[in-house]
Amino acid sequence: MKALISNNKRTERVFLIGLELKSRSAFDLRDSMDELSELATSAGADVIGDGTQKLDTPVAGTFIGTGKAKEFANDCREQDVDTVIFDDELSPAQSRNLEEVFGCKILDRTSLILDIFAQRARSKEGKLQIELAQLQHLLPRLTRFWGHLSRQKGGIGMRGDGETQLETDRRRVQDRISKILGELDIVRRQRSTQRNGRQRKLWPLASIVGYTNAGKSTLLNALTGASVFAEEKMFATLDPTTRRLRLPTNQNVLLTDTVGFIRKLPHGLVEAFKATLEEVVEADLLLHVVDMSHPQAEEQIVAVNAVLEEIGAAGKPTIMVFNKIDRFENQDLLNKFYERFPHAVGISAKTGAGIPSLLAEIGTQLRPIREFVELDVPHHHSATIARLHEVAQVIERNYEGVNARFKARIPPHFHAEFAPFIVQELQTV
Repeated sequence: MKALISNNKRTERVFLIGLELKSRSAFDLRDSMDELSELATSAGADVIGDGTQKLDTPVAGTFIGTGKAKEFANDCREQDVDTVIFDDELSPAQSRNLEEVFGCKILDRTSLILDIFAQRARSKEGKLQIELAQLQHLLPRLTRFWGHLSRQKGGIGMRGDGETQLETDRRRVQDRISKILGELDIVRRQRSTQRNGRQRKLWPLASIVGYTNAGKSTLLNALTGASVFAEEKMFATLDPTTRRLRLPTNQNVLLTDTVGFIRKLPHGLVEAFKATLEEVVEADLLLHVVDMSHPQAEEQIVAVNAVLEEIGAAGKPTIMVFNKIDRFENQDLLNKFYERFPHAVGISAKTGAGIPSLLAEIGTQLRPIREFVELDVPHHHSATIARLHEVAQVIERNYEGVNARFKARIPPHFHAEFAPFIVQELQTV
């Protein structure tokens, strides 16, 4: 699919439109419009202005009132606007009617987000997921692309050819959707095989989640020494990256960076990315990264939790990671967040502040996965003692006497290796 925002030399000039409804959620209209502007800029557009209208409910045919639509259309013609972007999802009929009023390209928030994803996807899997979401969004809108046939030849004479071509296009789109779904099913099976391999090693999986541009990739780099592309731009990272994290407790954890969430995240996009988001659903622990310097940090937490619930990952063990505290000056407000989330950790992924505390908290949260045992190892089994210090968290050690005594937390998959030396299982504290 080609990008909806042009990449030619002339920057595409866009105008944004939002609707203020009585039933509007806690997200303020202005905040949502500001975010839409940031999305459009991220897609490569030049935002030259915006407009809003207050209505009880959207107008069935044109979303906004017809009078307001004509007023905005005149403004757009005067400012040489190429594209008008609405802050909510439009029906196929609304898009078609609005194009007639404005005389230019009409996009909605969903189309814009899909366009950004199309620009950013790098892996074959990511490109397939985006193409699937775009095609599913396009399918009910195909009739609008064939409207020119009836205008050119009066409709009656060309209606059969037009409908035949339309059905051909629909069939091609449906066939392509079926093929992509089959390829993504293979991806899911491959991921299932990978997860089974991890389960054999019994390495826990932690997934980094959060609002787009919260600092997730920067955190993955800070924790694991990875070199994942990180930029202060919306949806800078789409393709998941998994790295091994070795905790100070000697425990290995697989840490996955995932696509950022956003308010009004298109349902079709969530569906398309389910193969990727399975890493979140299957995770033993979530690291929910929050940009504490953002004025709508509270609303972003709500938006992320809504997506987690939609994909079936709500209620998982979660560490709230309050990022960018180096930019956050209101300590009283930060303390209120700490009161609400007792296990939260404040960090700066960029400077490294708070990273040791986060590692300690991850170890604490994942500790129940390990067995707490007492071992009695003869001194001449030096290789076993060295191995114990390599793979386990040694809590106490005593080298006096005939044998060395240890209290340690060991991963269950090493139980057989140390079984000859385990004298008792201890209560986890």
